[in-house]
Amino acid sequence: MILLTRVDHRLLHGQVAVSWTSMLGADCILIANDELTKNDLKKTTMKLAKPANVKLVIKNIEDSIRAIQSGATEKYKLFIVVESIADAAKLSEAIPEIKQINLGGIKAKEGSRNISKAINVLPEEEKLLKEMLMRNVEIEIRQIPNDKKILAKNIL
Repeated sequence: MILLTRVDHRLLHGQVAVSWTSMLGADCILIANDELTKNDLKKTTMKLAKPANVKLVIKNIEDSIRAIQSGATEKYKLFIVVESIADAAKLSEAIPEIKQINLGGIKAKEGSRNISKAINVLPEEEKLLKEMLMRNVEIEIRQIPNDKKILAKNIL
């Protein structure tokens, strides 16, 4: 069961990993990222950030989609973490079970606009967010679970 999909440019990191995982009751974290699968040093860093007693799986986007569609992840309470809105859009389009996306951290880039303390979106990312909203995917903005939940549809 997919509990939440989170967009965070840092992927998995310390306190956020622990607080989201425990709040959700997740027993498996799937990091879906094409670049991370090729970087052993960053993979090791991600493994150090994961909470104890939680399985960590790192796959590229296509393999993540295949694994979820095959039913291989159904036995887990799954917390999915992606680096970008584009990756979240790919996953949510291919996997209708993704009903909620959390925007946790997206760094500023040239041409992006700030829509929240830690969320900066480019025009093409804003378009993807609106497309996901049209497919009835709830998109919320919160860095940590205790933050006030802000619905992206109210600020886009």
